[in-house]
Amino acid sequence: MTPHLSRRAFLAASAATALPLPALALSGHRLRAAPARVRLVPEPWGETDVWSYGGTVPGPVLRARQGERLSVTVENALSAPTTVHWHGLRLPNAMDGVPHLTQAPIAPGASFTYAFDLPDAGTFWYHPHMQSAEQVGRGLYGALIVEEDTAPRVDHDTIWVLDDWRLTPEAAISDDFGQRHDQSHAGRLGNTVTINGTVPEGVALRPGARIRLRLVNAANARIFGLDFGPLIPRIIALDGQPVTPHAPEGGMVTLAPAQRADLILDMPATSGARVSITDRFYPQAAYALVDLVAEGAPLRDSPPNWPVALAPNPLPEPDLSGAIRHEVTFTGGAMGGMVTRDMGIKTAHHGNGFWFLNGQAGEGHDHPPLLLLEEGRSHVISMTNATAFPHPIHLHGHSFRVLGRNGRPTQHLEWRDTVLMAPRERVEICFVADNPGDWMFHCHILEHQAAGMMAVLRVG
Repeated sequence: MTPHLSRRAFLAASAATALPLPALALSGHRLRAAPARVRLVPEPWGETDVWSYGGTVPGPVLRARQGERLSVTVENALSAPTTVHWHGLRLPNAMDGVPHLTQAPIAPGASFTYAFDLPDAGTFWYHPHMQSAEQVGRGLYGALIVEEDTAPRVDHDTIWVLDDWRLTPEAAISDDFGQRHDQSHAGRLGNTVTINGTVPEGVALRPGARIRLRLVNAANARIFGLDFGPLIPRIIALDGQPVTPHAPEGGMVTLAPAQRADLILDMPATSGARVSITDRFYPQAAYALVDLVAEGAPLRDSPPNWPVALAPNPLPEPDLSGAIRHEVTFTGGAMGGMVTRDMGIKTAHHGNGFWFLNGQAGEGHDHPPLLLLEEGRSHVISMTNATAFPHPIHLHGHSFRVLGRNGRPTQHLEWRDTVLMAPRERVEICFVADNPGDWMFHCHILEHQAAGMMAVLRVG
């Protein structure tokens, strides 16, 4: 009888092992996108056929220093065309990796060299923008770390790339991409959650250790809400951009698809202490993600008094007094008509798809711009989520300040490149449109993007 895939069964199968925080391989200057076979889940299940960069999931970690120039040649050994989008980076438009909009797709057997400077330090990632719901869903992604000149002192600087997978009882990736239900509802939610491409039962760390934990959400649709139990993480960066160190609101680190967070964690000083990290974003389906286990001789008896704040990146500060204002309303999806009626919003819908921006469904990547943004000027975009589902909205080529939610200013005015909007929520963002070109603006629930929640903003 084929075993049924479940988180509980996975943990039972892997309880004898404790996965250390992995030191992922440093990248060279070539990435090869190709089919591979990897072990996502423990025995008795078999290995899984995936698409990967360099034969691993996640792909190799790319590391560089702030101010350096990164040059990466991407080789396509897949049966389908692809591109690579460098998520969160402020880079030239031609290097953004959006098929038909900024470049021709990389054909099977062909290659393309991406080269750009790195003005910002932080935690970023890379993934395809070609048929991304399937290509990312099959494993094509990796982390990109741009190191600051002076990093906060820690005992471990660790990356966790989070993902969920829709696996069959044979541990194969379910080949049901593009389901209409996924596209019109919450997206492609999986049944198996991995950290760095595996299902760990426990992570061993020295008692008293200080960790910089870099979280990357590479899932198609799953939103994580991580509860660290008795540990109180301090958030020091969001989407790669430094923020005033603070504890997460409500004690839960919320990470939507494509978002990143850098945390400072101090392990308990007692050997044998165990801390369970629980994902509680979906309250009716909460589960234990992983345990942190204090093993070995304590490094110290109490948390060190080391500074944790990061130096800001050289982002242009928007001028709100002279900013040009824009309105974008997101509609559509299952139960969307009920929400727009309740909110008193009337809009006509045009185009094929389930989701709409200002009444227009985005079809493909290259289409007329939704907004024209004068280059060099400050812009405020007021966004209204008139749908029944949350949406992480991503803007390419820029970072923006999150000004407020439902008319209330945000506490930290954080810089982000992807902002999570709750159903019926209104969010205001602002930025200086200093990077010319046609830039994607879309929901990063990849099934929503494929089903119309995608537009172009033109800076020029």
